[in-house]
Formats: sequence, C-alpha cells, structure tokens
Amino acid sequence: MSLGIEKIDLYAGRLALDVETLARARGKDTTYVRERLMCERRSVYPEWEDAVTLGVNAAKGIFSSGTAVDEIGLVLVGTESAVDFGKPISNWVHRFCGLSANCRALEVKHACYSLTGALMLALSWVREHGRGKKALVVGADSSRSHLTDDSELICGGCAVALLVSSDAQILEIDPSASGFWTREIADTFRPTATAEVGDNQLSLYSYLDALDGAYQHYESLGTGHTFPDSFKKHIYHAPFPGMAFQAHTALSNRNEATERAALRASFAEKVAQGLRFAKQIGSAYGSSTFLSLLGILAGHDEVSAGDALSVFAYGSGCQGEFYRAIVGANAKQRVAALELDRRIAARIPVDVATYEAFEHARQALVDVADAQPNLEHPLFREAYAGSGLLALKRINQFRREYAWV
Repeated sequence: MSLGIEKIDLYAGRLALDVETLARARGKDTTYVRERLMCERRSVYPEWEDAVTLGVNAAKGIFSSGTAVDEIGLVLVGTESAVDFGKPISNWVHRFCGLSANCRALEVKHACYSLTGALMLALSWVREHGRGKKALVVGADSSRSHLTDDSELICGGCAVALLVSSDAQILEIDPSASGFWTREIADTFRPTATAEVGDNQLSLYSYLDALDGAYQHYESLGTGHTFPDSFKKHIYHAPFPGMAFQAHTALSNRNEATERAALRASFAEKVAQGLRFAKQIGSAYGSSTFLSLLGILAGHDEVSAGDALSVFAYGSGCQGEFYRAIVGANAKQRVAALELDRRIAARIPVDVATYEAFEHARQALVDVADAQPNLEHPLFREAYAGSGLLALKRINQFRREYAWV
C-alpha cells in the first residue's frame, strides 16, 4: 500500500489585486512588501464566492480527470471560513460533486492547520477503515475584510482538493511518523462571523515554538531522517511567503547558528521555489503547505519521484505538525497537466476601488436572512458567466442557494 495523495487541484478565483498597488494606496512601504512579505498579488473574491464555492470549484477538478464518484467513502473539509455554525461545507461539496449517499461527510476546524488535520484523519481512515474506498479532502478559506489595516496586504484565500487513497501518485505520507505539538493560545482567531483578529507578534512566536516542538517530537520518533540532510526540499506553512524564510532560519539555527549568506543560499535552493504560487495568491490558510507542494512540483528542477520533502503545518490556537513525505511516481506530470501558471495568470486584475467594493459587498451578506449577490456586475459577466463554476445565487431565509454559471 502506497498511502497518500493520489490527485490534487487548486482553485484560486478569477480576480486578483497587485499588492504593491494596494500598499501605495495605503501609504505603505513597497520595499517591505516585496522583500519581507514577498507578496506580489493576492486573490480577490466577489460576493458570489464563499468557502462553499471555493471548495466545490477545487473539488470538481478531481472528478474531471477520471475519478469515479462512487469511489469516495469520506469527505472532509478543513476550513476556518465556514458559512454556517452547524451545517458543514462538506455537505455542499458532497452534493455538487454528485457523490454516493453512502458516504461520511464532515467539517474540520483548526485555523490554518485544518486541511493538514483533515488529511491525517483521511490517511488513517483509508488505511484502517476505507475497505477500498478513497477520501476527498478539501481546504477552503478566504480572508475576512481587513480594509486599511496591515493584514490586508497578505490576505486572499483559495481552495485545494486532495484525493487520498492507497495509490499515492502525488505524495506518499505515513501518518504514524509525524511530530506534533499543541497548546492553547490566543494568537489569531475569528471570534464573530465577521471579525478576524489577533496579535501578530504573539502569532510569530507561537508559530516558531510550534515548529521547534513539532520537530523535537519528530526527532524523538527515531525515524533516522533529520533536518536538513534527509530532505530534498522544505515546505513551511506560509501565512505570507516571507514567513517561510523566518521558519527556515529558526530550524536551521536549531543546533548551531548559520551565517546569513548561507541561510539565504539554503532558502533559495530548498524552499523558495515552493512559494511561487503563494506570492500570487496571498494567504492560503489551511491550504498553505499544499500550495507550496504545488509550487515545488510545478517547477523545472531536480525534484523527482522518490525524493523526500519535509513539511511543517501550523494553525493558530495552536497546533504544529512536522512530517516527511515522498514525491510520488507521477507527481510532476499530474501537476504539470493542471497548467497552474496559466490559470493563475488568467485572473482578471482589479483596482483598489473595485476590491474595496467587493469587500463591503461580502460583509453585507453575513448574518442576513435574505440577500442576493449582484450577478449583473460587469466582472461577473466577464470572469464567471459561462465558466462552469459554482456561484452563490442568493440567500433565502438564511438558506444559501448555489448554481453552476
């Protein structure tokens, strides 16, 4: 049994905003944005998109490439952007993907750790209880409105869909050989249906504590695979791309201090390539490490089947996990077939005023019994109509109604 990810797909929306343009509009230092945050563009979502549409639009790619719907026995959606406090997004994913009624479906929540947590649960389920069935695991998140505060420069969101099975064509993972670390902390959180708040400095230190704790736990397992020599590339949770450099610095300095020039060379060789899509999308929340995986596999370098990667996932609140994964036999070919560079570049650029209008429109749809997105908007006609994507049609007595467009 080769347990892991058989297929993967990404949905990053249809609209994008240049981050340096946003920084200038806010009077921010564009050099800081470019060199420290390492952000270039971020996805923008209109009011007819939410975590349901993101998740379904990512998941549909899994089935467009030949997977039969009756192969799925488990659907898990990892998110911190749920549209309901009770009903899980997984039920909408199940419905719009046309899956069998004989299926388990539920939502998993732990901030940016959600998708990794869901994946680990799915891996164990496939191995122990799947009886030949596969699991569909989806991460779907978008940022809350952060107009005019520092966080908006790194906001965004996307969805990643994973087909988890005993045929790990993309990535082989042993869920029993991972290190993890947790504690309760109020670093970043969403206390209401509209707010996303926290302490950026506390979150940074919590992330680094979790990285050290998870790696220490991983070392204690006695796998014989150590950082950095046992891994061809390193993947870190990236709430913004620049955080990956800080994480790599911390792990590299864990045993002895490393000169800055050597750190930058190591980062460029073993980490930076994975950030190619993160720089274009903004915060991917729970999908972050898988976005970096796609960046590595979409590259034209020496990574090949059988190579080992280290992966560190983090979620505020908090949870960290460090694990080793092996590149699958057809990983690079399958990711190349997704044409992600073309799809991401095809997003329509919007100006700051349009972005702000969409943020206000999204806010207006929260906690309301009846509402209707503006499906007459010129960008709906240009970017969505006829695309075959799922969109929010209306809210009717709190019931969210979706349609293919």
